[in-house]
Amino acid sequence: MSIEREEALLDLLVKQATVGLTEEESRELKQLDTQGIGSIDGPAFELAAAALSIASLDKFEPMPQHVEARILLDADRFFAEQSSPVAAASSAAEKRPTADENTQGWSVWNWLPWGIAAAASVALAVNVATDNPTPTLVQQPTPQVEQKLTPAQERDQLLASARDVIKATWAPGNVKEIVQIGGEVVWSDEKQAGYMTFKGLPANDPNKETYQLWIFEENQGDKTPIDGGVFDVNANGEVIVPISAKLKAKNPALFAITIEKPGGVVVSKREKIAAAAKIEAPKTSA
Repeated sequence: MSIEREEALLDLLVKQATVGLTEEESRELKQLDTQGIGSIDGPAFELAAAALSIASLDKFEPMPQHVEARILLDADRFFAEQSSPVAAASSAAEKRPTADENTQGWSVWNWLPWGIAAAASVALAVNVATDNPTPTLVQQPTPQVEQKLTPAQERDQLLASARDVIKATWAPGNVKEIVQIGGEVVWSDEKQAGYMTFKGLPANDPNKETYQLWIFEENQGDKTPIDGGVFDVNANGEVIVPISAKLKAKNPALFAITIEKPGGVVVSKREKIAAAAKIEAPKTSA
């Protein structure tokens, strides 16, 4: 067979396996086949085309195990028959080699489809390996939930950490309805933080009035004490209130609670003093 006719046959077989043939091309292929130029394995081309098509898929389901086992068994039987002496002799008897085949051995055209199929199989295996990697279990860190401390816990924390905490005990002010009051105030200049503890301070109506703390210290003097924040008391019993000083306080000598309008005031007239706590031994200036 001439090289031109082999190439024509190869083109027709490839086209038949991929996009199909026209009627005219089918007649041409049949004519070449009847002329004994059909040594190229046509089904192998169809197998190669199918393998290439599968290898190009993005996703596919794995082959069932029983089908895979059946294919491997058939393949073993096929190659065993091809390699046995009896089969080889029979094949030799059925096929008389042409002069070209005697001089050139088995043509590369006979191996080409099977070579394409083998390459497609390798591509298919790589596709399976890369598209289906072994899943790796990533241990996610356990989120840490920040614990919100209660005012009592924050007060204990201040007492444990600050080195300059001062304390004073509450006493009744000029409000005649408040005759008994207990508790204390603690303060740290270093932390600029403090807490008030009350026992017996009456609950107030936030829509009518509020409690407001004033800090008398050495920077502002007695005429303009520092606003220590407003607060409400909703129930009887022990109440712990954090101090919210609006300015830096230094060496407080007195803490006073006044009753003001809702929201508090900038300057208190000190008409209603609910309680006061005096530092018995205030620190001296550094």
